[in-house]
Amino acid sequence: MTHSKSVLATLLVFGLFRAVPTAAQQSETAPASSLEAPQQQTTQPSQPEGGQQVAVPEGSKKETRGFFGALVHNLGDDLKHMPRLNSLYWLAAGSAGAAAIHPADDSINQHLVGSDFADAFFVPGKVLGSTEFVLSAAFVTYIVGRRGEKERVQHLGMDLIEATLLSEGITEAIKYSVRRQRPLNPDGSQQGTYSFPSGHATVTFAAATVLQQHLGWRAAVPTYLVASYVAMSRLHDNRHWASDVVFGSTDGIIIGRSVTWHGRNFYAMPTFVPHGAGVMVAFAP
Repeated sequence: MTHSKSVLATLLVFGLFRAVPTAAQQSETAPASSLEAPQQQTTQPSQPEGGQQVAVPEGSKKETRGFFGALVHNLGDDLKHMPRLNSLYWLAAGSAGAAAIHPADDSINQHLVGSDFADAFFVPGKVLGSTEFVLSAAFVTYIVGRRGEKERVQHLGMDLIEATLLSEGITEAIKYSVRRQRPLNPDGSQQGTYSFPSGHATVTFAAATVLQQHLGWRAAVPTYLVASYVAMSRLHDNRHWASDVVFGSTDGIIIGRSVTWHGRNFYAMPTFVPHGAGVMVAFAP
């Protein structure tokens, strides 16, 4: 399966169709948060202790009343705002990186498989990067915030839940669109599920990005290191090619940034145009 087909499938999944920009009416404003109705409000990034700048302002609100109803509302809002220029930049970078490393896929896996030290070192990676583990940690964060009436912790937990669910859904959609086969088993047999992109890499990099957006870079660096470790473990376990984890990591960053992108200056929504479909982009003054 060629990478051009992979990129095309990804663009279709993300809904990055032919954009039809339109000027916004002066009375329109972008949502101050992905969790509230649009209102005329501009919030600047907050500065937590230590001077770290974060993308999610201290006063940013999250729709949390009635968990499942709020979750559906938030996921829909996240998807609506995912097709934006910043996402396209990251998508282009991830596609270019995956294409560049693709010729070395076989040799990279061969160098990572077979070491006794690596066998022991990478064992936790399968669990740490699983959807079940990350989603459980996200729910615990949400519950701690809700029980302790800590709105910011609850907000973080909800963002982590959304990022994990979106990562799983988007990854599976791309996998069944691209249908790239996994590396062969040691006995030469074919593994049964699809490879591109890596779900473990997508989920962990999405979670790391959410933490970075909420807590700042110093707090998130350990999480990005864990995400990189998980991505490497998938190569050692011979479950993925290097290009799978490169694209999956970028995919996760796009999802994490979309979920936490509350200070929007424009928003997009699908629309129909003559002889096709597109995305209407509205800019706030």
